[in-house]
Amino acid sequence: MATLLERPEEAVSATAMARNFSTRLKEISSRQTERLVIFKDNQPAAVLMNVQAYQDLVDELEDLRIEAVARDRLASYQADQAIAHDDMRALFDRSSES
Repeated sequence: MATLLERPEEAVSATAMARNFSTRLKEISSRQTERLVIFKDNQPAAVLMNVQAYQDLVDELEDLRIEAVARDRLASYQADQAIAHDDMRALFDRSSES
């Protein structure tokens, strides 16, 4: 598992973040800094990251979820209970006509 902080410069206190928000936001949005872990009372409270980096993370997570579902379905696949593609299309064609 990846650590929350890879480099000390990725950590910032909530107070420092509030004082330098505009500068820090520019660092994140330009991807000069990958992420900032914001600390409050010496505990990690939030992570600030670039929108594209966040979207990439969400997409990767969704891909992993789909892969896990597919793996589970393949493990329980029973060929004798499968429906042929043409039969499935016929079912959907009939239901769309209604």
